[in-house]
Amino acid sequence: MRIHIRHNLWQKLRLFRMPFSRPMRQGKVSKVWTRVSVAKSLWKGLLKPSERIHLKFRSKRPKENSFTKLFKPKKTYSPERGAGRINRLIVFDVEGVLIPKRRYLLFEAARRIGYWNTLKLIVIGFLYETWMLSLESAFKRIFMFFQGLTVDDLFQLYKRVPLIPGVEEVFKKLKQGGYRTALISSGLPTLFVEHLAARLGADYAFGLQLETADNRLTGNISGDVIKHNGKALVLKKILESEGLSPQDCVVVVDDRNNLSMFPLCAVRIGYNPDFLVSAKSDFVVKGALSESLPYLMGKTVKAYNPSLSRSDFIREAIHISGVFVPFVSILLGRYVVSLLILIVTLLYIASELVRLRGTNVPVFSTLTWRAAIKPELYEFVTAPIIFAIAIMVSLILFPTPINYASIMILALGDSFATLFGKKFGRTTFPFNKGKQVEGTIFGFLFAFIGALAFVNPTQALIASAVGMLVESLPTPISDNLTVPIVSGLVLTVIP
Repeated sequence: MRIHIRHNLWQKLRLFRMPFSRPMRQGKVSKVWTRVSVAKSLWKGLLKPSERIHLKFRSKRPKENSFTKLFKPKKTYSPERGAGRINRLIVFDVEGVLIPKRRYLLFEAARRIGYWNTLKLIVIGFLYETWMLSLESAFKRIFMFFQGLTVDDLFQLYKRVPLIPGVEEVFKKLKQGGYRTALISSGLPTLFVEHLAARLGADYAFGLQLETADNRLTGNISGDVIKHNGKALVLKKILESEGLSPQDCVVVVDDRNNLSMFPLCAVRIGYNPDFLVSAKSDFVVKGALSESLPYLMGKTVKAYNPSLSRSDFIREAIHISGVFVPFVSILLGRYVVSLLILIVTLLYIASELVRLRGTNVPVFSTLTWRAAIKPELYEFVTAPIIFAIAIMVSLILFPTPINYASIMILALGDSFATLFGKKFGRTTFPFNKGKQVEGTIFGFLFAFIGALAFVNPTQALIASAVGMLVESLPTPISDNLTVPIVSGLVLTVIP
């Protein structure tokens, strides 16, 4: 009898709910929830205690916050787009996000233009990075070096460039989720970007236009993407064609050339970004591109902290090994140690050039493969060079023991800030989304302890605090260079 009553009541409750379920899904406010709650109360009265728990669990609505509301997918059901397609566009920069940033023009295409023109190409790149050349002017000068090459020659060089690890996984999951994707590049021809888009299953592909004569490059280029705010113009066209608003757009970039797209996208993700992008992004991701998936798909609002990998420990262990430099310098002399560091640095540079051509050098290449972050593996890794230069400059520029204290602040403070930031960091700086407050605090403590070995507590306290402040700031110069130099200057002026 009890089972029969429960069955009949459940059938009535199902009929009671059906007319009111559709308006609720459309977001309309009605009295349906009151009616359903009364009906569920009647139903729960006939359930066993264990069944009530399951019903309570099933009836819970997911909590919403400002982040999930912003990301809440809107699905379209038009025949043109296909059922279940999500109304969101995810835009990717290409160089530095999908392929190694300096690999194509600097190491692959440069093989066909000779060493002298390669050196000129590097100078042009430096002038652009230091704001002395516009993007359009820089690329027009660069592509003049390729005058006379066939499009096929350039394309074959492009095909040698590998994808950054994790790229295919990201696009596979986005495609399965029904997201639309676009690739916008300022440095690659449209033909090459379209090839990459077909490989990854992207919906849109835009690049620069090559001018050819008899299938050979004339050296002239054109297109919206190389102009000032050109990428924003391209993105506007995509949004208009899809009927989307900025609230439906997410962008993933790495450098300042892409900042013009930021006002057109509700969510901005910096992937191993430069200092400007790091300061203006909503989120910053360092490591594999797959770490950006929670932000791309709107699954979380909290800062994403990946677990420490083996390469993280190896990289920071090399960094921490800088604490031995002051003690070796006391035994051998700072100038001798500086010379030894210079020799090792030159050997490392040679090993990197050889590694990019497919040949591994014992010790050097092994450490690079094990310590470098994934996006660096297929391009020239410059971090060890900057670290070595910072130590040499500190040793020579500052008097003893200030030089030793500044090296300790670099070796201990910067390293432990990274380790503890990745492990325990939950709060990012509002001006630099790539740094965690918790990591900076631990970095300050270790830097202070290291500096105490060479200077008095007051000097160690002030220099460590200033050094870690500089480490947390988004600056155009690597913190490996700024931290010891600024710390040394502070120690110089403190009596």
